[in-house]
Amino acid sequence: MQMRMRRRTRPMAEINVVPYIDVMLVLLVIFIATAPVVMQGVTVDLPQAEAEAMNEDQRTPIIASVDKAGQYFVSIDTQSERMPDLGAVASFVAAELGKDPARPVVVQGDAQVAYDSVIQLMNALKRGGVETVGLMTDPIDLPGAGAK
Repeated sequence: MQMRMRRRTRPMAEINVVPYIDVMLVLLVIFIATAPVVMQGVTVDLPQAEAEAMNEDQRTPIIASVDKAGQYFVSIDTQSERMPDLGAVASFVAAELGKDPARPVVVQGDAQVAYDSVIQLMNALKRGGVETVGLMTDPIDLPGAGAK
């Protein structure tokens, strides 16, 4: 009589990863749906190079500024007018751009002013129809970079 040897098979334990993939896909969909709501901000076109002086052949810019007291001003050529609020700034700049749409617009903020005031000014300009805004700065004095 032949004896048959029976092999013992061990139970095989496998992890089913399908439920984990389902959970990850649900989390991904939630993240994609909520990301635009959470992320709000003002779009600014940043330069690709170091800051340079404006070309002399370029039109004189409209300068929207905020001082350290939080007061808003709009300067066109040599005339500067105080604006009562951000809505007045937006409508004044929009009216000027209606006359000359290619005229550049720059924002000038005092070094002591709150960051929020500059952002609110840029946001008001955006609501007023300004597509691109430049930021005005003073040049940095580097040691040894004096007049030659």
